[in-house]
Amino acid sequence: MRRAFLLLLILLGCAPWNQPLQGENPALVEPATIGDGALYVGLAFSGGGFRATAFAYGMLEELRAAGVETGTPDGLLDHVHLVSGVSGGSIMAAQFGLNGPAGLTRFRDRVLVQDGEEYMVTSRLNPLTIAKGMAGVVNRRDTFGRWLDERLFHGATFGDLHERSRVKTWINATDMANNVPFLFSPETFDALCSDLSKVRLSETVAAAAAYPLVFTPIVLEAHHGRCDYREPDWLTAARHNPAVTAAMRARARALESHADPDEVKLVKLPDGGITDNYRATGLAVERARAQVPHAPLTAAEAVRLKRMLFLVANTGVDQDDDWTKKVPGPGGEALAKSIATIALAAASRSGYDSMRGELRQWESELIEWRCAVRPPDGTAAM
Repeated sequence: MRRAFLLLLILLGCAPWNQPLQGENPALVEPATIGDGALYVGLAFSGGGFRATAFAYGMLEELRAAGVETGTPDGLLDHVHLVSGVSGGSIMAAQFGLNGPAGLTRFRDRVLVQDGEEYMVTSRLNPLTIAKGMAGVVNRRDTFGRWLDERLFHGATFGDLHERSRVKTWINATDMANNVPFLFSPETFDALCSDLSKVRLSETVAAAAAYPLVFTPIVLEAHHGRCDYREPDWLTAARHNPAVTAAMRARARALESHADPDEVKLVKLPDGGITDNYRATGLAVERARAQVPHAPLTAAEAVRLKRMLFLVANTGVDQDDDWTKKVPGPGGEALAKSIATIALAAASRSGYDSMRGELRQWESELIEWRCAVRPPDGTAAM
């Protein structure tokens, strides 16, 4: 009976929720540019639970206050063109992407000071919690995801994000099987023959924030043969290019596996901070796959651009544990927590360095590209 009960928990915890694709995914996360594009603000929100959400919220409020002299009530928020987030930072990224500055209204009261564990199993003294932990299903997508949907997203999907968003919105989790970031993008869902437009933002954020040992990994189904999938040109080129970066090679390998029915039937997604706490890999992939120096800017955006501000919210903390002051320990829960924290901290440090390097390279290539652009009459370079 006990074995059957645990099996039931596993089946419930692993239920996939993405729908098959009919046709192909449009560029759902690439909205039109707002304003004149002279100032381009990009934001990256790291992981770190609700602490990360609070940091991201504070950053947005300060950006609103910093530009009030421009005559607009939302200040510099009107110039935010790109927002990315993982783990706890994905809550604010998805909310801002969907609703813009209006999404900050009462956000603190509706989210930050509320009990985000309302539907979660948290008691370490409850035998049921231990049983679920052994089965790998401590908290499923219908716990935190349900809370997010009721508080913030109200059933909104990526299709709604595309229709309502004024900014490029990037959310990522971790692809456990391939050890790479899982990007919630049309390209990824094309390989899965799955409809990104039907994916709820609450489910996406729940996947991005599925911290190991606390949440069950979110599960997606690969709907092989349900669409006419063709691998992107960059992937074909990367397969035969020995100079391609390790990040691009890993991304290509992941897409190949998603499209192969002999390799992947289910994709399991824990916290995005495990592999990339700032989505630096996603930025590098987006730039490389576009094969143009100005990407992810469009050519028109790159020409109009005068100033760029890219802010990263780093919500990491220094670990201070009592077991460093005595011979015994860590053990049990403390050991498991320490291992998870070490992995996330290491990813955070390398991710930050990678983000800085990628932005410097982007700046250099963008300047070089702009200097080579000529007016329509071809008389002089810009």
